[in-house]
Amino acid sequence: MKRLHVHVGVTDLAQSIAFYSCLFGAAPTMQRDDYAKWMLDDPRVNFAISHGHATTGIEHLGIQAETPEELAEVTARLTAAAQPVLAEGETTCCYARSEKSWTTDPQGVVWEAFHTMAQARTYGSSPALDMLAAMAPAAPAAGGGCC
Repeated sequence: MKRLHVHVGVTDLAQSIAFYSCLFGAAPTMQRDDYAKWMLDDPRVNFAISHGHATTGIEHLGIQAETPEELAEVTARLTAAAQPVLAEGETTCCYARSEKSWTTDPQGVVWEAFHTMAQARTYGSSPALDMLAAMAPAAPAAGGGCC
């Protein structure tokens, strides 16, 4: 089963951890000096915050696949949506080793599709996501697209 992913850049990590822990009724499942993540089942979401790695506010949204087959399905849907797809492949980001692809919606909101294989000791890095917006074609006519 897939899980919605939200990554928010924050200015004060400790204050944000306290807020989201109260909101979710749970402590983070992973916490580092610059990052925290909640893997929630209700609602089913991978909610992450970081300081110093992302812009303040919603940095990106995503769909986390539990298997390589689910990732292939989600990536195929990204490709069918007629927006440029950046196939990053296997990478380390957000203290995890994952297989990833990226795109933007017609308004420029960044979306990530990924499957995590293991935790990592370092934060890692992200690709130049701003280039996705520059590659985006004009929005399709109403009723266009894959679905």
